[in-house]
Amino acid sequence: MPLSEHIIDVSEATFENEVLLRSHDTPVVVDFWATWCGPCRVLSPILERLAIEAGGTFLLAKVNVDENPNLAIRYGVQGIPAVKAFKNGQVESEFVGAQPEPIVRRFMQNLVPSESEKAVEGAQSLLATRHWKEAEEAFREVLAENETNSAAALGLVKSLLMQGLGEEPIKIIDHFPSGTEWAEAERLRPLAEILGEVEEDGPYPADDPLAARLYQSARLISRDNLPAAMDGLLDILREDKQYREGLPKDLLLALFALLGDGDPLTRQYRDELASILF
Repeated sequence: MPLSEHIIDVSEATFENEVLLRSHDTPVVVDFWATWCGPCRVLSPILERLAIEAGGTFLLAKVNVDENPNLAIRYGVQGIPAVKAFKNGQVESEFVGAQPEPIVRRFMQNLVPSESEKAVEGAQSLLATRHWKEAEEAFREVLAENETNSAAALGLVKSLLMQGLGEEPIKIIDHFPSGTEWAEAERLRPLAEILGEVEEDGPYPADDPLAARLYQSARLISRDNLPAAMDGLLDILREDKQYREGLPKDLLLALFALLGDGDPLTRQYRDELASILF
């Protein structure tokens, strides 16, 4: 009888369904063990206790390597106990040997997202579906709890930019919390600055024939008419690739970053940009 609904025995026949497929919804921690292995008898109770405590935030799958040698070979198990954590069908992290409980507990904590990480993921899904205002509100809620959350700060910048707002994103970027997202936030600065200029409503350079077209493209971004905005930026580059030190190119790259590599507009206009520049 299993100790818990969150602990299962897995074989070569069931590994695909119980580990790889399920790991797309819930992290699955696989314990490669054997009955003769003394360190396994030390580690297994720790893993099982933590799985029961977690209450379903991850699943513990136990693989007897003597009964399932092909799985051990497939995943390069050379010593046991070997613990491998799966997410989205792939090994996310792993360790070998009977580690102390504090280390095993930290391993599990790093695998399971915190409540704030779940909130950020939910807000990012709103970005992906272009629900800009709803995403903004969700990111603000995360930052209200923790103003140093750099992922939420970046998400807020993106959601504001896609609503045509530039002044607040500039302030966020200027005081961006430490984190790996800082570099991506900086890439969005040119777009924030031009949208900020549009928010201030000029005055625009009268002696610059391309300025009106640049600011019109910015206004089109603020109206969520991205194809027309991108067409305008490409037209400027066709006339002058170095206009304002390549600002139209930087704006297009910022829009690509906001939309993501998989967006049809990114694919279409990235190819057109490359044909102009190269």
